[in-house]
Amino acid sequence: MMFRLAHPVLLSLLVIVFTWLVWRLTRKPVGITFSMADTLAQLSGGGHGLVGHIPLILRTGCLVLLVLTAARPQLYNVSRDIDSPGVDIILCLDTSGSMQALDFTIGNEPVSRLAAVKKVVTDFIEKRDMDRIGLVVFGTQAFTQSPLTLDKGLLMDLVKRMKIGMAGDQTAIGDAIALGGKRLKDLEAKSKILILLTDGRQTTDGLTPSDAADALQALGIKIYTIGVGGIDPAPFPIQTPFGTKIVRQKVDLDEKTLRKVAGIGEGQYFRAADTDRLQEIYAIIDEQEKTEIKVKEFFHFKELYPFFLIPAILLLAADIILRTTLLRTIP
Repeated sequence: MMFRLAHPVLLSLLVIVFTWLVWRLTRKPVGITFSMADTLAQLSGGGHGLVGHIPLILRTGCLVLLVLTAARPQLYNVSRDIDSPGVDIILCLDTSGSMQALDFTIGNEPVSRLAAVKKVVTDFIEKRDMDRIGLVVFGTQAFTQSPLTLDKGLLMDLVKRMKIGMAGDQTAIGDAIALGGKRLKDLEAKSKILILLTDGRQTTDGLTPSDAADALQALGIKIYTIGVGGIDPAPFPIQTPFGTKIVRQKVDLDEKTLRKVAGIGEGQYFRAADTDRLQEIYAIIDEQEKTEIKVKEFFHFKELYPFFLIPAILLLAADIILRTTLLRTIP
């Protein structure tokens, strides 16, 4: 619940109220001429003092409360009706052995390709708060790490837990595409998107990437492909009896197949040789696949003026009663 004044400009009337109060306190009091004024003052205890100002205090309080009443204090909350056709997105991420290459950076520190991918994908997921997103992990096998969900916290936690070789050290690109398509095919959404990220080529038997892309194209699923890694041999950590040694190895990225798959899926192929480019690619995809969101806001108000009006009436009544009885003045 939040607080507001419906007519805050009326608070300017408080200036008039306090100006009137200052005038009343500083003006010469009304009196009558009487030859024994000193005697009357002694009989009254030396003057009215603070008691004599009680009516003025009550009247001032009444006026302040009436100004606040006129300003209409309110408590309110806002409810939102969100109309979004939504986009269903499957992220297919390669966790094969080649993803341990240390040719990416985070904060100028070298990290594995998978570590960079996890960071960038997490940022991408955070931005798509109105879309259902699922996660397929692949290596030698492909499996669903997360079905399509709106629970972004759960999804980002699963991305964080991904490890090199968790699905095997080879690369089953066709199976990953087919599994992602299976997760999307029976769902109703404005658009269905599969984003495939890999740093290699198909090294397992089974469904080819092109055949899998043909099947998804028939289902109306758009495919983006991302090739990870530079042209030069990449540094790999190798465990030896003397500790970890860095050696450079060439990773065979099959750009031709990835371009073909993206073409069949009416999407786009990108190549990311470093972390900045990878972030840029996901930003491009995010921009191209924006979700149209219509938000209607409903305001619910609770009027608080009775909490000011009733005390104002009571103060006014008290002022009238005191000035006509206990604190009656002459003239």
